[in-house]
Amino acid sequence: MEGLIGHPTEGVSAVKRVADGWCVVVDVLELPRIPDTTSLLASYEVQLDQDGELMEYCRVRRYRRGSADE
Repeated sequence: MEGLIGHPTEGVSAVKRVADGWCVVVDVLELPRIPDTTSLLASYEVQLDQDGELMEYCRVRRYRRGSADE
């Protein structure tokens, strides 16, 4: 993902089995700031086939690191 998006990954927040493979939500650091709690992160939904090959991805959420989930 880092190579495709051009931002460092922070982690994986969800993994779900779907009919034709996997759906994974990957959190990435899009804009580092000081203090770190104001950095902008994004969640990308990544669709993988049965063999783990990338089928598609899209950004589904953008948020500040210090913000709470709604």
